[in-house]
Amino acid sequence: MRYLLDTNIASHIIKGDIPRVRERLAGLPMESIVISAVTEAELRYGVAKRGHPGGLAQRVGEFLIRVETLPWTSEAAEAYGNLRAASEAAGISLAPLDMMIAAHARAVGAILVTRDRAFARLPGNLPIEDWTAIG
Repeated sequence: MRYLLDTNIASHIIKGDIPRVRERLAGLPMESIVISAVTEAELRYGVAKRGHPGGLAQRVGEFLIRVETLPWTSEAAEAYGNLRAASEAAGISLAPLDMMIAAHARAVGAILVTRDRAFARLPGNLPIEDWTAIG
């Protein structure tokens, strides 16, 4: 089983602000943890937006060394087109980058790890886990 971390979960891991997120991560083989290239882009944007502070840049860099970043592929693009069309037909909207991350998870058959409940509204039963939730 692979777990594709959304940007918000990756941020919690980097910050270390929710211990149960790191505990869940520590209980899994690192090869089962991946992120989308979209999430890497968002993390790098966050560092740049803050003026590349040394501590944050180092923590993000260390995180990126430890997790596999999946490239955006034609399969991900196809999943995106299908998911976005189905979502629009159902009257469901999602931020563009979030839609790309969800499509990427679907394309690679991964469980999407996020605390954003908007993903649960997407059509097609995308497997989702919230590592911030108690229980």
